[in-house]
Amino acid sequence: MEDRIVTTGFREGEDEQEQSLRPKALREYIGQENIKQNLHISIEAALKRHESLDHLLLYGPPGLGKTTLAGIIASEMGQNIRITSGPAIERPGDLASILTNLANGDVLFIDEIHRLSRSVEEVLYPAMEDYALDIMIGKGPTARSIRLDLPHFTLVGATTRAGLLSAPLRDRFGILFRLEMYTPQELSAIVSRSAGILNVRAEEKGILEIARRSRGTPRIANRMLRRVRDFAQIRAEGVITEAVAKQALDMLEVDELGLDKLDRTMLGTMIDKFGGGPVGLETLGAMTGEDATTIEDVYEPYLMQLGFLMRTPRGRVATPAAYEHMGRKPQPNDNQEQMKI
Repeated sequence: MEDRIVTTGFREGEDEQEQSLRPKALREYIGQENIKQNLHISIEAALKRHESLDHLLLYGPPGLGKTTLAGIIASEMGQNIRITSGPAIERPGDLASILTNLANGDVLFIDEIHRLSRSVEEVLYPAMEDYALDIMIGKGPTARSIRLDLPHFTLVGATTRAGLLSAPLRDRFGILFRLEMYTPQELSAIVSRSAGILNVRAEEKGILEIARRSRGTPRIANRMLRRVRDFAQIRAEGVITEAVAKQALDMLEVDELGLDKLDRTMLGTMIDKFGGGPVGLETLGAMTGEDATTIEDVYEPYLMQLGFLMRTPRGRVATPAAYEHMGRKPQPNDNQEQMKI
């Protein structure tokens, strides 16, 4: 996939840059107010009881702050955090090694937890429920199981696809939070804070322009801020004004709604070559050069949020709003009649 400024995943070398911008305390975390309030109560209650926090599951689109929240939870609890991911834990032994090296009260953060293998999951069940690890010793008739006690830890799982989690794993989490997309006002506050950390001079309207085009995602907002900062430094005496932000983002081919060239290519393909749809995922992938999973996970969620795309049993359909944004005139056909029903 082409390196997109609006991608919600980390790009190469970006993790370290993002670390410096992450809030370290709950009071510094902007947005997700309901989650913050509930989390504050749970943390305070656990601290008063001198217990570890219940296991948490954080789910929602990428780039909204799940990893940041896990770090804040560890910080607020006064504990260390160990970070890993589902794909990195290939065998039950890998998980056992991680669990036995935790200290009492530590936070274990597993990103993309839906990608754990079934055999690894089965080791995790008693660890979450009983703080114990069941290990088989020997083989054949002489094999026997021993149970090792584990320290009381808090597992924080993160996933962008909660529906792929098995029911037994999901049921073992005591706290579940869904992270929502951010408003332009919340993103403005995030960009303003990041600008201060990066020593970037930015006017309020320039900050809002970046926020408006950030697709409701802090990770994209911070990435855009860095690119607009570069543009301002070379072309505009280092100050991010509304005009400078518009020029910089227009040059990056990100429009006023946060759609980039590849988004517009996909919509244009649906409208111009397939009359707005319905179009199958595989067909869209072949026409745009992207695989079906990338289209489903990366392109579609934001286009559907804007009301530009519909999923139907027959395939993907471009809406009248998509036609309007792309400057096309909807043609009356079966597709349009279906959308009215």
